[in-house]
Amino acid sequence: MKTWKRNAIVFAVLFFVCGGIWLNWRYEKSKAVDLVSTLDAEKILDDAALVLASREPDPAAAAAQEPGTEQSAEQVFAQMRLSRQQSRDSAVHLLQETIAYAGEGEDLSASTLRLDAIVSMALSEASIESLVISKGYADCVAYMTEEGIDLAVASEGLTETDVAALTDIVLAQTDYELPQIRIIEVN
Repeated sequence: MKTWKRNAIVFAVLFFVCGGIWLNWRYEKSKAVDLVSTLDAEKILDDAALVLASREPDPAAAAAQEPGTEQSAEQVFAQMRLSRQQSRDSAVHLLQETIAYAGEGEDLSASTLRLDAIVSMALSEASIESLVISKGYADCVAYMTEEGIDLAVASEGLTETDVAALTDIVLAQTDYELPQIRIIEVN
């Protein structure tokens, strides 16, 4: 009798956990964001000057977005973090599978080095985000690749001084050169 009750409780808990995961997945799927259409301009720091590169709005994206459904900066940053985390999780999962099924040799060491690089990038991104937020900015998301780093910052107008301070943070925390740093302002 005890076994039956214990099994019933375990089944009920699993049912509710799975149901919660499914509901969360459906909710997130329904509020997917087109990040390219939410950013209307970006500030890029070139070798010596700050250049404002505005993007032409995509007519298809503008037609798809209904009036009154503008995203807040909070939602944009949350979606950026989610997208970054999902892509990183899938890469880590593939590397872990490769490590688990690989024998000794080049595949194992290359996969281990790549996994270490991903972890290192994640730690650097978190450090940069913490430092930028500690400077008084509302929010930011850093995304590092081998080619460079993108730093999206919540601001109502970045000045050259702000861009220089953000660049100093990135240069101090990473090995990137100045042309590899892109600072994007999100209103």
